[in-house]
Amino acid sequence: MRSSLVRMLLAGSTVVTPLVAQQTGTVSGTVAATGSGAPLAGASVVIVGTARSALTTEKGQYHLSVPVGAHTVRARLIGYAAAEQRVVVPAGQTVTVDFKLTATPLALNEVVVVGARTSRTAVETPVPVDVITSQEMQENGHTEVNQILATLAPSFNASHQTIADGSDHINPASLRGLGPDQVLVLVNGKRRHPPALVHVNGTFGRGTVGVDLNALPAAAIERIEVLRDGAAAQYGSDAIAGVINIVLKDRASGIQASSVAGVTGEGDGEEVRGDMNLGFGIGERGFLNVTAEYLDRQATDRRDHIQARSSCARFPQRTRIRCGRSTRTRSRPTG
Repeated sequence: MRSSLVRMLLAGSTVVTPLVAQQTGTVSGTVAATGSGAPLAGASVVIVGTARSALTTEKGQYHLSVPVGAHTVRARLIGYAAAEQRVVVPAGQTVTVDFKLTATPLALNEVVVVGARTSRTAVETPVPVDVITSQEMQENGHTEVNQILATLAPSFNASHQTIADGSDHINPASLRGLGPDQVLVLVNGKRRHPPALVHVNGTFGRGTVGVDLNALPAAAIERIEVLRDGAAAQYGSDAIAGVINIVLKDRASGIQASSVAGVTGEGDGEEVRGDMNLGFGIGERGFLNVTAEYLDRQATDRRDHIQARSSCARFPQRTRIRCGRSTRTRSRPTG
């Protein structure tokens, strides 16, 4: 009984196979460039409306097994205009379809790019990490580390305070809009201690204690690594906003000296900075790196401009005041 069943199945298979072969055909041909006739490798040839497709070889040849009937064959390649042909495929036969593609400029969709003040340095990391070198710090033009970071590092903000007690000297800084005590500052990978000052006035970060980055001379810094993402799981709650790692110079020889001077367009706010970095070798592997910095920043005064703008907005009076860039004479009406 088993042997007869096996024979029936084998017989059935020999009958069905020729029927299936007779229901398909083959589409083959070449894809070449118009004009030169050079074969195009890697071109995609598809049967429109189906999932059947093939890529051309180095000689521009392709072969496709398709059902019997009428089909639309499309060939396309990046940098070339697509081409289509209508064919009828008989059962068990091969139809030759050759394509000539014309080169055309590549049209792309509109690309929207969100700009930033600096490019991301470490592009392979899963979180945004920026590395600011000493060369970039020197070319920046600012004299304080807080202001340098505020210019070069995205999401970092620090500004000078006015009439804010100790906050005038230790500027509260923020990363990603969070408080000064939620940014972890490391020096050579070790936690930097915060000062004893608590911001108690009406300034940003009131009630917090942040690290004074300006206490570190800019000339002593080799690079600054900024992690712009939360790292509380690794460092603790004071790294919610991110981590700033300051790497100091480790040169064992040589002297570097520089000076910077500047003034505002109004003639005040003079800044003078002079620094020197000196390295010594100790033994075979040790070194001593010393940095000295002098910084003098004068005050800025805009009271005259504020009073002039206030006078321009008041009721006209008999006086000569400067409104913007023009000088006008106004008189008080009598009667």
